[in-house]
Amino acid sequence: MKYFFFDIDGTLTNIHTGELVQSGLETLRKLEAEGNFVAIATGRAYYKTIDIAAKAQIHNFVANGGAALVINDRLVKNAPLDKEKALKIIHEADELGYGILVAFKDSIDVLMKDHRFLEQFGERKEKTNYIYKPDLDYDKIENIYKFYISMPEKDEYKLKNRDLLGHIRMGDDYFWYQHDQKDQGIIDMVDYLGGDIHDVVVFGDGENDVIMFKKEWTSIAMGNGYPPLQEKADYVTASAEEDGIRKACEHFSWI
Repeated sequence: MKYFFFDIDGTLTNIHTGELVQSGLETLRKLEAEGNFVAIATGRAYYKTIDIAAKAQIHNFVANGGAALVINDRLVKNAPLDKEKALKIIHEADELGYGILVAFKDSIDVLMKDHRFLEQFGERKEKTNYIYKPDLDYDKIENIYKFYISMPEKDEYKLKNRDLLGHIRMGDDYFWYQHDQKDQGIIDMVDYLGGDIHDVVVFGDGENDVIMFKKEWTSIAMGNGYPPLQEKADYVTASAEEDGIRKACEHFSWI
């Protein structure tokens, strides 16, 4: 029995259209028919993963950057960020004058104590529900799942606590903090299932997949993938839309 984990964008989906690749889904059904465990491994929040998992008929996934585990469509855990570390960063950014949004649960809802984020950056491209609370006390927020800071890249050096937690930037105007431990999420899931991590197989294509390409298991990079990821892979297959998942599984005789 193998434990297969698949990234979403550019792996299960066509990187150009965002649509699920049919040959990949057919291959997943064959892997399951052979008695293997099939799951998604994504940095996406739990609430963002549910719909695509259902559409792909995948009942298991690692989400929230490794902090959320779903097994047989049941949420087993979904851990927030380390609150103490998050608060150190938030308070420093606040004192420096930057806008902050705090996701206090795994949803589109974010808290803000002022409008600085919207004034300094504007609204996020992703659907977001902005909850304005002028009396917001960051220390009293029970859980912090993500937080966003409207700090330009050129100013990041000012944030002395910047690297206390993993963070992502996809543009110049703001960046955000979230879990970045997909590898640990995979380990936790296999351990929960009583499996052996040496039986794990991961498929990915992007820079954020590098963390789950471990020497302890088999790592497969898509042909359209991030070059350093391909260098780290045990095998490089074709792109998703060129039936990369199917071809890799045939190469290893898994189907």
